[in-house]
Amino acid sequence: MLREVEQTVKFLKNREVILYPTDTVWGLGCDATDAETVKKIFKIKQRDESKSLVILVDSIEMLQQYIPSIPNQVYEVLRTSSKPTSIIYDNPIGLANNVIASDNTVAIRIVQHEFCQELIKQFGKPIVSTSANISGMPTPISFKEIDKSILDAVDYVVNLQQNSVADSPSRILKITDSGELQVIRD
Repeated sequence: MLREVEQTVKFLKNREVILYPTDTVWGLGCDATDAETVKKIFKIKQRDESKSLVILVDSIEMLQQYIPSIPNQVYEVLRTSSKPTSIIYDNPIGLANNVIASDNTVAIRIVQHEFCQELIKQFGKPIVSTSANISGMPTPISFKEIDKSILDAVDYVVNLQQNSVADSPSRILKITDSGELQVIRD
């Protein structure tokens, strides 16, 4: 696995798009701080840039670098959640402008997947994680279901877990103006 991490990091550092297994479904990924590389993902997915993307980080410490104000109840959810959980935060900093929604929010997940954690740790920055499908098409639950146009468009396909089947996408929570957590997708 470490060899695959090192290989994948090279592509991320070269501003390229990867196709990789996550704690949910196979994802398209790149440096979440590089707007030009993020544009490539929107092009591959044939998706409007007005739609935001999920970002993966490897730890609460990395999350705090990009989200300066995290409500206390979020820490409790992050500590106790057994299901992959993406949380929509207000006022992110240091991320590419095209990963941020028009209302100045972004969905970030602390990934609970050995390969992804090590990849992000070695890369040293958050990465984009969006399902490996053309916008509007069904999300593939296995590597075999990924459309050939996606496979042909990415710069690197991670050679791990290509026989696994995904359970489901992540749960998505949003912090309301009053500081409560609202379930967007369970």
